[in-house]
Amino acid sequence: MNKKFIPLFILMFAFIGMCMVFAQQNSEEAKFQKALDSYLDDLWKFYPTAATLTGYHNYDNKLEDLSKRNIEKRHEALDKFNQEFVAKVDQSKLSPDLQDDFMMIIDALDYELLKHEALLPWEYNPIFYNDIFMNCIRSLLAKDFAPLDTRAKNAVERIKDLPKFIKQAKENLKNPPQIYTEVAIKQFPAILDFYRNELPQLIAQAPAAHKSKLESGLSKVIPELESYQSFLKNELLPRSTGNFRLGEAHRRLLRIKLQNNITLEELISRARADYNNIRREMFLVSIPFYKIMEPKFDVEHPPATLTEEQLKNTMISHVLDKIKTDHVPQSEFINKIKSISEEIKIFIDDNELLDIPDIPLLIEQMPVENQGVTWTRLFTPGVYETDGTYKCQISPLADDLTEEQVQSLLEEYNNYFLPFYVVRKVYPGQFVPIFFARQNPSLVRKLYPNLPLIKGWPVFVEEMLVSSGFGNYDLRLRLNQLKYRLKAVIDFLLDLNIHEGGMTKEQAVDYMMRGGFQTKAEAERNWDRIALLPGDGGYTYVGMQELMEAEIEYQKMKGESFSRKEFLKKILSFGGLHLRQLRKKIME
Repeated sequence: MNKKFIPLFILMFAFIGMCMVFAQQNSEEAKFQKALDSYLDDLWKFYPTAATLTGYHNYDNKLEDLSKRNIEKRHEALDKFNQEFVAKVDQSKLSPDLQDDFMMIIDALDYELLKHEALLPWEYNPIFYNDIFMNCIRSLLAKDFAPLDTRAKNAVERIKDLPKFIKQAKENLKNPPQIYTEVAIKQFPAILDFYRNELPQLIAQAPAAHKSKLESGLSKVIPELESYQSFLKNELLPRSTGNFRLGEAHRRLLRIKLQNNITLEELISRARADYNNIRREMFLVSIPFYKIMEPKFDVEHPPATLTEEQLKNTMISHVLDKIKTDHVPQSEFINKIKSISEEIKIFIDDNELLDIPDIPLLIEQMPVENQGVTWTRLFTPGVYETDGTYKCQISPLADDLTEEQVQSLLEEYNNYFLPFYVVRKVYPGQFVPIFFARQNPSLVRKLYPNLPLIKGWPVFVEEMLVSSGFGNYDLRLRLNQLKYRLKAVIDFLLDLNIHEGGMTKEQAVDYMMRGGFQTKAEAERNWDRIALLPGDGGYTYVGMQELMEAEIEYQKMKGESFSRKEFLKKILSFGGLHLRQLRKKIME
């Protein structure tokens, strides 16, 4: 053979080999995409109300079917999808981005399986039904995503099936935890108010061809909902003796939701150390204030009867008690949050700390039907939608609180603590990380963003604000920032001790008040949140720890060119990627 042709043959074989690799990859990717599309369609078929809210409109004319047979059918489908993804798709032949999506969808599938095997919300969580009652019709008629004629026609089909759905709820619900039923009862008057007052106004705008059917359906639904409200109070509440603690299922839930690199054992060890370190720093910040705030003893010669922990508790509590009276009145609470959000936005912009979205975040009072679980709630456009409104709802100081409880919460969220609450929960809060993460084209990452990433990200912004001079380096702000850091530590430890241990409400409230300097009303509210939302208590701390480690690694790689602004932007550029995958991505 002519030596001139040898390199040519080598190139040809290499080219043919590459073509075969790409062909295999494309075939595997097509197989994964087909399985993914099939899985998501089946998901939305089972949760049609959620599908409408997400912007997936293939099942707008359907209502959830939570009959025993359909739940069993869904469980069987999940097992089938699990086999299809794991056994039939060769992950190694997918592109790097699709490999990430593959791992995320496997976790999402595992979470759905966990619902069927351990959580069983249709049997043990009446709040699950409340969400469907509130949104199944409203999601169709209150949002202009399609011609009104189409939306009204679909609403007719849903309202026609509501009595059957209410019957299923009564049959399915067994013995929920008491706290679940109490929150559901609290929310229900607002749900009835929607059907009695707001829905008739929406129906009045419907085309004549559908209006009479909607009115007829509504006349049948309202008595059924009233009966269901009586069922909650008179039948379900007395037998609401279920255990809200997840036990072994909690560890599985954490594995799915956290996706952490740092082991849980290491995180626990760090949290215990942080508990002591943060309290020590709070103590040091408190010393100069304590000296001028009617001190109970000489700081330089404290009573010998006080242990080190008692000394810290006494001095820190004394200072916090002195400054907590500086707060807004109840009537101005939400307006104050709005004004602080604007101040933070201007400060970030003026100091070029971050790139911020050029769309507004609407801040409004949370309606009663959403209250009782969390104090803030972010609403975003559906992940299948290209545009829409972002809004953050703030729960007001509820009418069912006593005057003492309202005062306690106002003192907790005083003018030195509230700015950091706004940073974490409102602006930039989850709004900014979710907005930028959504710019990633992956549908999977939009549907299943990593919550520790989303909730840990604002903690870095909080520190940037303080170090950049937000609040003119007022140590009263610093003391409350540390208190909020301490709360993330305590919430993480409580989430484990409550759901995997036997910590009682009294023990948890005492721990939060004594160790975390929280008011009683705030501690009781935190107990409710951790009981209702297992896993949620740990997201901020885990995300913060993971991002701290990622920042250290990234800073070593970048050297003198490192910029925290660029780092925070980069970690969101991959979408809401799970922490385990994200650490590798940012170092590439």
